[in-house]
Amino acid sequence: MVTEANIEAFTNDGATVIRGLLGQRWLDLIGEGVEFNRTHPSEWSHWYTAPDEAIGFWTDYVTWRDVDQYRQVAFDSPLADAARALMGSDTVRFFHEHVLVKEPGAVERTPWHHDQPYYCLDGDQNASLWVALDPVPAASGMRFVAGSHRWDRWFVPRKFIDHSPYADAPEGFEIVPDIDAEIEAGHHRVVSFDVEPGDVIAFHYRTLHDAPGNTLGSRRRAVSFRWIGDDARFATRPWQVSPPYEADGLEVGGELGDDARFPIVPIG
Repeated sequence: MVTEANIEAFTNDGATVIRGLLGQRWLDLIGEGVEFNRTHPSEWSHWYTAPDEAIGFWTDYVTWRDVDQYRQVAFDSPLADAARALMGSDTVRFFHEHVLVKEPGAVERTPWHHDQPYYCLDGDQNASLWVALDPVPAASGMRFVAGSHRWDRWFVPRKFIDHSPYADAPEGFEIVPDIDAEIEAGHHRVVSFDVEPGDVIAFHYRTLHDAPGNTLGSRRRAVSFRWIGDDARFATRPWQVSPPYEADGLEVGGELGDDARFPIVPIG
């Protein structure tokens, strides 16, 4: 299902859409997992609006050991093989899943950011596979700054609640600039995709992206399944990483070995 055009777009733009990668069986499993997750949140779950309100934006992650539907999809669906093809990796490890649900009327915007500075991992062989459970037109979905994963620039993570940076920019990091103004000035090419359930958006951990609030009048449910390849190494950041993993025996700059938090998924 991963075409040469997908691989080229992922390599050059840092984002692509794989049409119809997941069939109804997998979508049903993910949907069941999201509903179970909603009523059985983990300690890392976060509501950006009050959970008893009709309008809400909530997230959770790293629940795959407790939400069996997520585990089945991560280890048995076509996602791992797709990630391996995009990354050009001999092996593929599952990092974690991340559910994001914006109910109708949830106006909270996801700010411009890229993901790798949040993580305890270095390496270029990585991919987030964002699975749509509901139709999302491009105008209401994620936008990506094409090629930004190749800038060799690392940006300080931003808080989703108020869009503030985690910290002043330490050495090696920058504050995210005004990307909207730079786009308006014609400095960047932006890519986005109309998606239907079963379509999967794949993007690199360092591709800058944002997303608007939900004005569709229907739920916008998505789960990102995140993957790493052969060159993944354990890393630290000047702030608490997300997920908040400690070294627990791993060395900074070292391989992940048989650490159960980063399991290798058998392919074929």
